[in-house]
Amino acid sequence: MEQKDIWDAETARNYDTPGTGMFAPEVLDPTVDRLARLAGEGAALEFAIGTGRVAVPLAARGVPVTGIELSGPMVEQLRTKADDTTIPVVIGDMATTTAPGEYTLVYLVFNTISNLLEQDQQVACFRNAARHLAPGGRFVVELWVPELRKLPPGRTATVWQSTPGYIGLDTYDVLRQHVVSHHFHFDGTRKAQLFRSPHRYIWPAELDLMAQLAGFELESRHADWAGSPFTAESPSHVSVYRLPGAV
Repeated sequence: MEQKDIWDAETARNYDTPGTGMFAPEVLDPTVDRLARLAGEGAALEFAIGTGRVAVPLAARGVPVTGIELSGPMVEQLRTKADDTTIPVVIGDMATTTAPGEYTLVYLVFNTISNLLEQDQQVACFRNAARHLAPGGRFVVELWVPELRKLPPGRTATVWQSTPGYIGLDTYDVLRQHVVSHHFHFDGTRKAQLFRSPHRYIWPAELDLMAQLAGFELESRHADWAGSPFTAESPSHVSVYRLPGAV
């Protein structure tokens, strides 16, 4: 299934969970705080802007935000929160589509770079970020760390969350660096609702090489948006890459 088919009207309608999950204040507020500091006095471009989970509060902080988004239905959901003057959006993929203007910050949140399923597409995404940035501009990537250490011999899946009414598991194809995330939602019946999304996972060192190929250097890496130290046990990271020069 192609990404544009996954992020359809039904997914867009059900994507937002105000006040909970990735929309919870303890998750969202540190994200917006950090991005606002990194943008400084300049403008920000969000790759895969989706329904505006981050862009809307970031724009409310006074940062001019533009987006690139592949899914028309996701943008329609965004339009219920902000018009195209407040947050302009260009429809297209984040590896090749360009937006007008020059930016001090380009950012990708919540593992979205892994939606590009080939390594050359992910490298192209870094190059696309670089072409939008002013000298000294930053590209921020939030990404999970593959859980291959949890796979015993002969097993291809990990359960990464199990709560009442929900099970999340990933199935791995280690030869292709592909993983499919399976989200099972249960109610009081015998039936479950399933949502699946394919990804290409990226090790932090591989991500750094992609950045280098696009002219970036790693400025910082933390375990979260609040700046916690990144360690061998961290399940995800926020990596900030910077172009040479001064903004």
